[in-house]
Order: sequence, then structure tokens, then C-alpha cells
Amino acid sequence: MAGSGNDRVPTPSFFNPWTAAYEYAVDAWQRGVLYADVLRQRGNQYHEHMAKRAPNVLSMEFELVLDGRELPRPVNYGLLRIKPPADVETDPIKRPFLVVDPRAGHGPGIGGFKPESEIGVAVRAGHPCYFATFLPQPVPEQTVEDVMMAEARFLEEIIARHPDAEGKPVVVANCQAGWQIMMTAAIRPELFGPIIVAGAPLSYWAGWRGMNPMRYAGGLLGGSWLTAMTSDLGNGKFDGAWLVQNFENLNPANTLWSKQYNLYSKVDTEADRYLSFEKWWGGHVFLNGPEIQYIVDNLFVGNRLATAGLVTSDGIRIDLRNIRSPIVVFCSKGDNITPPPQALGWIPDLYQNEAEVLAHGQTIVYAVHESIGHLGIFVSGSVARKEHQEFTSNIDMIDVLPPGIYEAEIVDKTPDTPNADLAFGNYVLSFEQRKLDDVRAIVDRKEEDDRRFAAVARISDINLGMYRSFMQPWLRAMVTPQFAEWSQRLHPLRLPYELISDRNPVIAPIAKIAEQVREQRQPISPSNPFLMAQEMFSNWVETSLNIWQELRDSADERTFMGVYGSPLVQDLAGLGAKSGPPRKHPGVSPEHRRFMEDRAAELRSMVQEGGLRVAAIRMLLYVSGAEGGLDERSFALIRKMRAESDNALTLQEFKDLTRDQALILTLDSDAALLAMPHLLEDSPAPAIRDALETMKRVLEAAEPLSPAARQSLDEMERIFVAAERRAQKRNPASAPAKLPAPSVVPAPSVPALKLVKAAADVPAKKAQPHPAAAQSAAAEVAEDAAPKAAAKAPPKRTAKSASKPATTTVAKTATKSATKTAAKAAAGSATGSATKTATKAAAKTATASPAKRATKTAARQSAKAKTA
Repeated sequence: MAGSGNDRVPTPSFFNPWTAAYEYAVDAWQRGVLYADVLRQRGNQYHEHMAKRAPNVLSMEFELVLDGRELPRPVNYGLLRIKPPADVETDPIKRPFLVVDPRAGHGPGIGGFKPESEIGVAVRAGHPCYFATFLPQPVPEQTVEDVMMAEARFLEEIIARHPDAEGKPVVVANCQAGWQIMMTAAIRPELFGPIIVAGAPLSYWAGWRGMNPMRYAGGLLGGSWLTAMTSDLGNGKFDGAWLVQNFENLNPANTLWSKQYNLYSKVDTEADRYLSFEKWWGGHVFLNGPEIQYIVDNLFVGNRLATAGLVTSDGIRIDLRNIRSPIVVFCSKGDNITPPPQALGWIPDLYQNEAEVLAHGQTIVYAVHESIGHLGIFVSGSVARKEHQEFTSNIDMIDVLPPGIYEAEIVDKTPDTPNADLAFGNYVLSFEQRKLDDVRAIVDRKEEDDRRFAAVARISDINLGMYRSFMQPWLRAMVTPQFAEWSQRLHPLRLPYELISDRNPVIAPIAKIAEQVREQRQPISPSNPFLMAQEMFSNWVETSLNIWQELRDSADERTFMGVYGSPLVQDLAGLGAKSGPPRKHPGVSPEHRRFMEDRAAELRSMVQEGGLRVAAIRMLLYVSGAEGGLDERSFALIRKMRAESDNALTLQEFKDLTRDQALILTLDSDAALLAMPHLLEDSPAPAIRDALETMKRVLEAAEPLSPAARQSLDEMERIFVAAERRAQKRNPASAPAKLPAPSVVPAPSVPALKLVKAAADVPAKKAQPHPAAAQSAAAEVAEDAAPKAAAKAPPKRTAKSASKPATTTVAKTATKSATKTAAKAAAGSATGSATKTATKAAAKTATASPAKRATKTAARQSAKAKTA
């Protein structure tokens, strides 16, 4: 009753310390029981998972296509085909995807761990998808080279299964699989489409001081002798749990406290996520002793991959400059295992300037995330929805980018985004041309640090030799298979999985208690003061561990720098007898220089061949050279035009044609532009006008042209208008018609990587308007059409100021425009091809253009002589 004196309003628990304490005690006890039960489930899950013949954590259905154990050089790898969901139809025209997971201590499947994953994104986009898996135990005598041969065989099988696919397979390689795939691509480049390496360390000595202490571990442990000893204790096998423990030691706050506390404090909602991750994290695998020794000696300590210092047993040099496919490097500043310097350091290690990148025909795209961690690159749903989705949906655009260095930029789509309907999803992807100095600024390489790491490599070899001579024979004689098995089961990381499970009679009863607790669960109020005190205590523990980590890492760095920076230590390592940098540039072989010279001669012979299609592509490349970027909206328009064309070029033909024209502009831009009237000579007036209008639409698909790009476009417009006047004069009655069949352009006899030798020796430079060609065109217009023609000539437009820097807008818009115009220029069949090629060439010209100017004097003289 309302007036009853027995009615009491409950007092909030935080006003009553005894009630608050009681509520907290009940909740803490219940959470403790549930936490213990989750650990029990984790142990059961571990035993069940490891009992499988081929354990993995893939979230999709699959079937085995190839078993690596049946290959001539057997390995423990296998090729799986991912079965698409019932509501997804695979497009046979789309290129297949192969995802390769790292074999770095954990089991396979992290690339397909969630529906929103690398594989999930590609499957949903309609691509045939495959996965390279592996077994926990290696095949006896298996080597790194054997794995490379198996990966090449997998790609051969995928290519054979998809003969109608437009392009070679896209290979996505995570972490350790990144360097493994790059090595395979260096010796079998013909098998690869675009390569996406995520969080893959390729330059192991690189890193930022005060931030990346893992690179010092080899020196602080005295080199790779400890790896050999660990393999010997495992009876010839290396336990991957030791690699996982290295990762755990990087972040003691998370390992020792945060991860477990997060489960305890949110045990009602966090159990499923925790168990699914632990299924992968605890699935440790093994490597053969020779495998891990090769990896540590040649990569982690020796750092020979980034400087072309590895040679296979067949005598083939593993040089990453041999890769012909576009390479997309995805890294993050929040990654403490593979920081951006290690992911990108191989680029300045192999190339001295942008011209050398062009000379080897290599397209390199990089994207640097600001904060995501190492595992988040492969696992995070937000990354999959953004980065992986954008790269997957625009993989063809990446494949046609001309040689050069680009940075991928992904921005949110807004109501103000021009032509937003042309961009897939919620983001807009663009590729901005970068210089080698931009990469050097990220890598921040220090030669004095290189000398320290070089000393580590020499001392490591000495220590390993001493171990093999004096300790290894005794150790191998003492270790038995039974000893190795028990030492593996008792590993500090594996032991908790073994002990806390239903196999332990002390742990098994927790299941029944946990069931009762769930039925009577009494969650605590978030405002409980004891819960707040618990959170404060957790923060204090985490902060203390973080401080200890910083002190430890700082001490490690100072120790490393002091010991290996000592002139005496460097002299003992043999570095004092050598002059010059500790790691010299691998150089270019005489064969490659002759190759470039032959290629230069071949390109010069193609300057006046190709017709309207080639002229349109050159126009696109020339305009895009003002900035050097490419936007997915322009490419989407090109793709649409290509799809509507009846006789478009194949993607590979389009790619080759674009690259050829970009190289021609790089080699001799004067001759290429002076040849434009000749290329347009036999085309009808309507076709010329149509090509010009199409290119302008492509250029303006993303954003207004910058003043520099508009100036270049106006210049090219005058050349096309003059050609149109001449065509009208030849055939006044000509009516608009489709473009004629494209002229046959001789296919290059060698890959486009053979750029001109001159381009490799010249400093970079941007494309500028060509006054001679423009003046000549203007004169022709005036002579043929007098005042009337002049009135008809398209008026110059004033370019709006772009929000981006002028340079970026110009090149980017130019590239787009270029691509689009080229496509339509080919009207019908030429439409799709030309545009696409143009896009590629456009991007390439931006890169090539720099090299071209340096050779300006010699090139221009030769070109003028030819034209005359």
C-alpha cells in the first residue's frame, strides 16, 4: 500500500558498501567459474582440432585439388578449392584467387577465418578461389625450394582449370607466405597475376629505432646457432611454438594480462570469439630443421632476399626484380611484427631510382594503414570490408597500371563525390604516383645500422660453425624420438592446452558447476565501486607491464647498438677489411643492359605504327603524365565501355599495348608526339572526334582537371582537331561511323620489362606540354579552316582549382581521362581495349615521363631525324 510504513525504496548498491561487496563477490566467483570453463573448452577444442588429419580454421567449404605429398618433390602442402555459397555464382571470366597462409608456427586458415576475410571478399565478388593449406608435420627432407616448386605447380593447375579467365591468378600471401610467394614469382614470373603481400617481411634489417625491437633478437642471441640447437632437441624438427612464443614476448601486457582479463571481465559475451581465435593460435605446427635454418640464416639474419643474394640449388638467382606482375604491399604502422620498413625496404634495396623500376617493367603499389595490428591485416573485418574489398574489386585496374611506384589511397564516398555511382562499395580507391624518395622516407634506412646487422650475420656464421663442430654431434647422439615428443608436449605454450581439459580429472567437474552458474547468473551493476576498483587495478597492471616492455626494449636496443656498433666487434667480424656500404646494390647484368638496348630499338620502330587507337592511348598517357594517378571511377567507366564493345582487346593485349606506348613516350616523347598526325592520318573524321570526346569524359569522370592537365589536354585537342579537319577535307561526305578495325601493332618479342637503357640512367622528370606538336597542329587548323575552323575549335576551358594539390589532381584526372578516351577512341572493339590500355599507359607515363626528360637531348635528335 502506498502509505504503508513497511514499504522501502531499495537503496542503490553503491550507497551500501556491504551490499556492493556481496554483489561483487558473487559476480567475481561466477565469472571465475565461467572463465575456468572456457579454458576447459579451449583444451578440449585443442585436442579435437589437433587430432584431425589436416586441421585448419577455414570457415568455408572446400575440396582437395592437389596433394603436395604426391608431387615429384613432396611437401606437406595441399591445394584446396573453395566452394562458393549457394547464393553466389562464380564468373568463369573473372581471374581466380589463390590465398596462401603463413607457416610460421600457427596452422592454416587465418586468411579464410571469417566470412568477411580475404577469401570471403573474393568469393562474394564471383572469383574462383583457392587456398594453399599445409599439414602440421613436414615431409622428411622437405626444403624451402620444394615448397616454392609446389606453389608453382598449384598455379599451373589453377591456370589449367580456368582457360577462359581474363588474366593470370591473383595471389594473396600473408606474413611468412609473402616472402615465400615472392621468391616463387621471381623464378616463375609467367604464372602470376597481381601479387598482394600483407604484413610480409622482405627486408629484415629495416625498422624504426625505438619501435621495432624484434629485429635485434638475432644479434642478442648470438645468431642462428640457437635455431640449430632447437631443431636438434626436436630430433630434426623445429617446433613452431617457439616462433609463436617470440610473438607473445613482443607484447607482455597482452600476453600475461590483457587477453585473459578481457575474457574474465566479459566472459558472458566474449567466450565464442576467444575460443575461435585460440583454435588457430594454439594450433602449432612443425618445420624441418633445414627449412627453418635456411629461413633464419638467409632471411632473418642474412637478409639476402632484398639484395638478390639467394641462389637456388639449380643455380637460378632469386631476384625480385624479375617479377613481372604488379606487387601490392599492404602494411601498417601498428604492426610490431612486420613494420612498414620491413615490408617496403626491399624497394630501395633493389632500385636506385625510379628509372630502374621502369627499366625492369615493375609495378609496385603500397598501402600503409595507420593503426591496425599484424593479425588485424588478415583477420579484421573492417580491413576486409575496406582494403581487401577495394583491391579485389579493382584488381584488373591494378594489373594494367604501367610500371612505377604508386600509393593506394582509399577515401570514404560522400554525397559530394563526383560520379560516386562509378565507385564500388562505400569507398573510392585511387593510385597516386610516388617517387623512390617517398619510400626511402618510410624505410628510414641508416647505413651505420646496416653495418651492425652485417656484423651479426658474420658472427652468426662463426657461432653456427662452432656449434656444428663441437656441440651438435653430442646433442644428436643424446636426443631420442621419445625425448623430442615429450619436450614438445611440455612446451610452455602447449602445456596449458594439454592440462586444462576434460582429460584432467581435476578439471572435468568444472563443466557441471559452470552449467549451474549460467542458470543462476547475477551480473553486477557497472556502477559497482568494487568493479570500478577492479578496472583500475587492471589498468595499473597493464600500464606496469607496458612500462616494463619499454624498458626491456630500450635496453635491448642500446645493448645491440653498443655491442655491434663497436669497431672492434666489426673488425672481428671481418667488416674492417672492406670499404663501402655493407650491403651493395645488386647491380644490373650486361645481359639485361643489352636486353634494354634491343627493346629500345624495337620501341623506336613502333613509334609511327598503330593508327587511331595508339594515338588515343598516347594522348591519354601524355595528359596523365601531368600528375601520374589513377582513380577507380575512370577505370569503371572504361570497363563498362569495354564490356559493351563487340570486339574489344583481351585484358592482356590491352595491358601489353598500353605498356608499349608508355615506354615509347618515356624513351622518346618528342618523336612519339610528332608522329601523332601520322597515326591519325587514315582515320575518318567522326572516329577522331568520337575518340577525343570519349577521352575527355574519362578524364573528367573523377574530378575537374587541374590547370596543368587542362593545358596538356588542350594541346592534344588541337592535334586531334587538326587531324579531323584533314580527314573532312579528304572525304567531305564522310558520315559518323564506327572506327575501322585496329591496325596491327607488332607484339613485342620480349617482356616490357626491357625498357630503354637510357631510361635507367636518367633522373626523373614530369611530362610537359610539347610546343612543337601543338604549334604545328594549330597552324594546320588555321590554314585548313581559316576563321571558321578557328571558331569551331574547342575553346580553352579554365580549370577549376582542385581541392587536392595540383599535381595529384592533374595526373589522376589525366589518367582517368586518358583511359576513357582511349577506350572510346577505339570505337567498338577498340573502345574497351584502348581505354584500358590507355589507363595503364597513363599511369605508366607518369612514371616513365620522369625518365624520359633526362634523355631529352639524344632522344629528341634521333626522333627528329626519323621524322624528317
